[in-house]
Amino acid sequence: MTRILALDLGKKRIGLAISDPLGITAQGLPNLVRTNKRTDLAALEHLVREREVAMFLMGNPINMGGAEGRQSGWVREFAAALEARTGLPVKFWDERLTSVEAGRVLRSSGISIEKRAAAVDRLSAVILLQSYLDSL
Repeated sequence: MTRILALDLGKKRIGLAISDPLGITAQGLPNLVRTNKRTDLAALEHLVREREVAMFLMGNPINMGGAEGRQSGWVREFAAALEARTGLPVKFWDERLTSVEAGRVLRSSGISIEKRAAAVDRLSAVILLQSYLDSL
């Protein structure tokens, strides 16, 4: 009975989603507004303790051709720091089209453009985590 915390890492925000203890469903959490790496890692470490997280799932920025995207090195560097800070494993998952799908869902829901930017990060993390859970 462990939880997985999914991260959709962005420059301004980190979209977050967490699994239920049985690993069946993904629920969105409030976004983490980025400040600096040390503060971001501390906030994630706090979330790990508070929510009994056993593993991180991070979106891997793969381009449509299947190669790792330009941001992949930046994401892997953050993941290594997160792993070192918390001692928990980080698994990478293909995030192709998660933001596109999240944007499509939010547009069809009628949410305002102002609220859509923040909501897309959270929904992207939920889609990422749910696709991983479904693959299990």
